[in-house]
Amino acid sequence: AFAGYYQWQVYYRTTVGEKVYVDAGYYFSIYRNFIGYNIGLDANFIGNEQLPRTIDVYRYAANSLETVQTQGFSIGLNYFQNNHLTFNGNYSWNQLVSSVEDPIIPAFNTPEHKFNVGATGRDYKLRGKDTWGFSVNYRWVQGFLFEGSPQFTGFVPQYDLLDLQVNCRIDAIQTTFKAGASNLLENIHIETYGGPYVGRLAYISAVFDLNHKK
Repeated sequence: AFAGYYQWQVYYRTTVGEKVYVDAGYYFSIYRNFIGYNIGLDANFIGNEQLPRTIDVYRYAANSLETVQTQGFSIGLNYFQNNHLTFNGNYSWNQLVSSVEDPIIPAFNTPEHKFNVGATGRDYKLRGKDTWGFSVNYRWVQGFLFEGSPQFTGFVPQYDLLDLQVNCRIDAIQTTFKAGASNLLENIHIETYGGPYVGRLAYISAVFDLNHKK
């Protein structure tokens, strides 16, 4: 049978006063006839032996007999303090509603709770027409069970990250310089079970604007 997927979504967007923007949404999903793989063993025993002489491992495609339901909610807020400074944050909640035992159902592989908060500044005066800006963001992800394959199934521990970027626009040479780092505090972590450890990524860049008009 073909896999079936149904989803209902509700979104709400509004402004509160002149400085706050709200974006929220909820979804409910139903999955039928998941297509996945069953794992099987073909073991050859002789007589009353407790251990097999040979073992063949195989897998075959099949449809799940279970129906899976998931739901989630997210909300994002932006607060525009002035023309230069913006604060932002968002939170999301995701849940596997139905508890199923069928081993071929693809794993949910999603943290139940995660959020981030941050701030962005732009077009601050430096000297003359030169300007500078920044962005800082903190992310938190709850630990969750990651189910990939029999070899790559395990728990991904909770982790949090701090990202930072500073930029400077030098008008005389029509160039914007940027420097920053993702995972600034180098919180070594994994994001998928069996995947590589993730550390800090630092960078610098210079962008020259050929179309700049004074």
